[in-house]
Formats: sequence, structure tokens, C-alpha cells
Amino acid sequence: MTRDRILLVQTGFLGDIILTTPLVAALRRARPDTELWMMVTPAGAPLVAAHPDLDGVLVDDKRGADRGIAGFARLVRKLRRADVTIAIAAHKSVRTALGLRAAGIPRRIGFASAPAAALYSERVVRPAAVHDRDRLLALLAPFAIAAVDAETAHPRVALDTATRGRARALLAARVGGLPLAALCPGSAWRTKRWPPRAFAALARALAADGYGCLLLGSPDERGLTAEVHAAAGGATIDLGGATDLPLLAALLAEAAVVVSNDSAPMHLASAADVPQVAVFCATTPGQGYGPLGRRAEVVERDLACRPCGRHGGARCPRGTDDCMELVTVDEVRAAVARVRTRAA
Repeated sequence: MTRDRILLVQTGFLGDIILTTPLVAALRRARPDTELWMMVTPAGAPLVAAHPDLDGVLVDDKRGADRGIAGFARLVRKLRRADVTIAIAAHKSVRTALGLRAAGIPRRIGFASAPAAALYSERVVRPAAVHDRDRLLALLAPFAIAAVDAETAHPRVALDTATRGRARALLAARVGGLPLAALCPGSAWRTKRWPPRAFAALARALAADGYGCLLLGSPDERGLTAEVHAAAGGATIDLGGATDLPLLAALLAEAAVVVSNDSAPMHLASAADVPQVAVFCATTPGQGYGPLGRRAEVVERDLACRPCGRHGGARCPRGTDDCMELVTVDEVRAAVARVRTRAA
């Protein structure tokens, strides 16, 4: 009998990829003899490259080399060469549905609410009022898999020993023996960012509390972390844009506490299960993307206008920035103290 090869496709944002890892773990436990692969974006590949439950990783560079008609044709050829027997679309992309169908994959599973759901051979109802991790786990329904235990359902980013060693060596040189407060002031959308001056004031307060404060962010957030660093007056070490993604994940895993916006570092901190405080501005945890760490707390302002969109945006529709401006440093500092004392 031919061994099935399952391909789990998640070419969304980094946070989406992290929230899909429980689906990987659940499939592996239910189908230990099945070959299990994942297709992600180039940016997301480092998050799953070392995942012990995966047999391989494919990359869809949909915004780069694989964009357009010629790129789509390359994607289809890549899928055909992979000899996949079962494909699971973990997001509602029309491109993904078309690619899986064009590649002739016999069993194609996706959400019934996806725009191109007609191209799937099996359609799953996407639950509404649950965390997105649980929406994704709903894709297990065609496999008749029983309830997923808490350990399997927790997101995971696998890090190799060398990457963990790099993180520890960097912290020993930069932070010394102080407990690490990892501050991540970035997010893809402006209205999801707690103001830089607020992060700077928090850094000064946490430094006074005995923390070593490390600023972290992606390469395109260098200007933002530099602004926080300057306003903090020497209370931070700025590594914005200076780490690759695995090193960023490893640094967050070593933190005594992580403070972030609703962003990829928040999901990385959840996966590492470290104490974390997430500041939610334009978006809300009720949309299904809150932190999943057992020692996590959300700080937000309850406003009738929230959420103002699925992802936030470049500007406040009301022109006030209240969701960003009204969250106080004292509130976040107090939340840091609480999550540090909460049992794992």
C-alpha cells in the first residue's frame, strides 16, 4: 500500500504559521506512519525547518519569484514533483486552492468559507468564536481525530542547539546576569503599535526594577527600535533588525518577560511559553489571535470602536489613536510584575 504524503499549506503571516504548528503535531500523533510536509513562505521557513514532526518543507515565494502567472506555473510543477496525496489548506487563499487543484492532488481539504472552496474535495466548517489555533485544528475533522490534548495543542517553534547557544552567548555579553525583558515595539500595522515613547518609558521603569531591557524587531523596524532606544536614554540594548528569525525566537525563549504588541513576537513568546504581556491597540483578542502562553496577560483599553478592522491599519478611523494612547505605562508595568509571579 502506498504511503500517504500529507502537505499542510500555510503561506500566511508568521503568526499564522506559528498557530498552525499544533495542527502539525496533531497530524503526526494521529498518523505516525504518514509522510508529513509543510509549505510556507520564505520568511516563515526558518520557523518550521527544524520541526521534529515534519519530514520536509516546501517554499512558495508568492510575493517574489513565484508571483504572477509564470510563478504560479512553477508552484504547480513543485506540487506535482512533491507527489502529494493529501493537501490541507490552512488559510483561505484562492491561489492555494487553484494550485492544489491544478497539481492534481487527489484529496484536498480546506475551509468551506474560503472564496475558492469549490476547488476542495472536502470542506470543513471554520469555527467562529474560538482562537485561530482552534479554527485551524478544525481541519482535523476529515481524519476523525479525537480531541487534541493541551500539550499537542500548544504552538511550537523548534530551535536547534546552535541557535540556542548563539542566543545565550549574546545575552551573556550584552545583558549579563540580569533578568531579560524583551521589548518588541513593532507590528505590521501602525494602529497595532503602542507608541514608541510608551515603550521607552516602560524600558526606563523596568530597568529601575532590575531588568536588562533588549529591543527586538525585524529589519524594517530598525527605525522604530532606534526611536525607542533614543527616548529610553540608555535603558535599552537595541538589536532591532540585527537578528535572524531563529535567533529572535531563541532570545525570546530566554526572556524573563516579553512585552509586545499584537504581532509575530507575541506568538513566538506564546510558543516559548515564557511570561508575556501583549498590548492590544486597534485589534482585540476576541478576533482569535490573542496570546496562548500559560503566563500571558493582555493590556488593552475597552473602546466601542475596537476592533476597527481585521488587522488594524495605517491610521485611526476616528483620528484619535485612543486605543494606542490610553494604555498607560503603569498598567503594563503592573502586568509584567503579575506574569512574572504566575506559576507555569
